Amino acid sequence: MKIKEIIVVEGRDDTASINRAVEAQTIETHGFGISRSTWELIAKAYEDPGIIIFTDPDFAGNKIRQRIKEKFPDAKEAFLAREDATKAGDIGIENAVPEAVREALSKAHCTLREGEVRTFSKADLVAAGLTGREDSMKRREEVGKILGIGGGNGGAFLKKLNSFGITKEEFYEAVHATDNK
Repeated sequence: MKIKEIIVVEGRDDTASINRAVEAQTIETHGFGISRSTWELIAKAYEDPGIIIFTDPDFAGNKIRQRIKEKFPDAKEAFLAREDATKAGDIGIENAVPEAVREALSKAHCTLREGEVRTFSKADLVAAGLTGREDSMKRREEVGKILGIGGGNGGAFLKKLNSFGITKEEFYEAVHATDNK
């Protein structure tokens, strides 16, 4: 599988993991303190051929993702489930098997632009059992993994559903798949 966009990751071990899974170029942020030259590389890649932000599913990875999205709002994003990125208590893309990396990258999404249709409401999450139940967090993680958007609390998950242009059909197929587990 060849990825045309340049994948923005946190470090060299993430690059190694991606190279085991797909044919792609990466830019490494080297953590939260992104240098000016790295920002310039990301900006150049963003213009052509485009970027996919693929950071670790932890607090630091989410903060790095947010910083990059602020500067590059039309960047694609790929998400790896925490369970797929954890090995011996360590969380990171470098821990994922190639199949999980390929799946996450194949589901990379762009954020909708301002004014584009937002499809989902909190009522949709309640009806699907993704909020208001004891197992809602687990269900959001499972549905988010299927959709390739990651998990999050109810509000964050709702924002992801709407921001990434997930269709009602995709959503209900994912919910149904988790119901049948």
